[in-house]
Amino acid sequence: MSRADRLVGLLRSLAIYHAIPLRQRRLRRLYGEFVSPGSLVFDLGAHAGNRTRALAALGCRVVAVEPQPDFAQLLRVLFRKSSRVTVVEAAVSETNGHLTLAVSERTPTVTTLEASWREARQREIGFAGVEWNRRVEIETTTLDALIDRFGVPAFIKMDVEGSEPRVLAGLTRAVATLSFEYLPTSLQEAHKCVARLETLGAYRYNFSIAESYRLSSERWLTASELMAALETPSAQKRAGDVYARLNASRP
Repeated sequence: MSRADRLVGLLRSLAIYHAIPLRQRRLRRLYGEFVSPGSLVFDLGAHAGNRTRALAALGCRVVAVEPQPDFAQLLRVLFRKSSRVTVVEAAVSETNGHLTLAVSERTPTVTTLEASWREARQREIGFAGVEWNRRVEIETTTLDALIDRFGVPAFIKMDVEGSEPRVLAGLTRAVATLSFEYLPTSLQEAHKCVARLETLGAYRYNFSIAESYRLSSERWLTASELMAALETPSAQKRAGDVYARLNASRP
């Protein structure tokens, strides 16, 4: 474990997520479609807190859930004066307990619980040079447990590096809106997430490519339409986020 690597990773994340001009404005515009002042939001995989920051600026009550100890501490520092933000140092999983987190100190954005996801990324050019060089035993909770503790959220944001299906396995009720990350090279996780959501409620879907902070489809899609859209050349160029909305108007 290297303190220098941990500091480099922390500073890199702060630069990526907080120093780019206009990013916060675009985030607030996007999230404003799903939340309103006073809405309860779960930010799962809050990391450096840029999404928590945007949601809090919209007047939301944000539960920022982050398993990496360094970043959980960063969140406590960043939002120490905010009554709207509660930091929970844990990972969200299908059960309450403990798991081992594989941390990449220099590139902490790809820290993950999922060994298979990590092994698949190691074979990809885009992850060349990434090392998961630290193991941390962390506490896990479930979405159901978070709901019992804080209430039913209006929106759940997930960015958990391959653990999205695991997270949704711990949810047994439909929520109004949520988002999860997709990777073009690993759409099986998106398939699993959509399949799980279809068992919980009548959802429609949209998606946002890379850091565009715009919904890509002019209308909300069925599950099969979404998966077809994610396989198109434009969606396959970059990673992005899927958005699911309960009881959306049919096309």
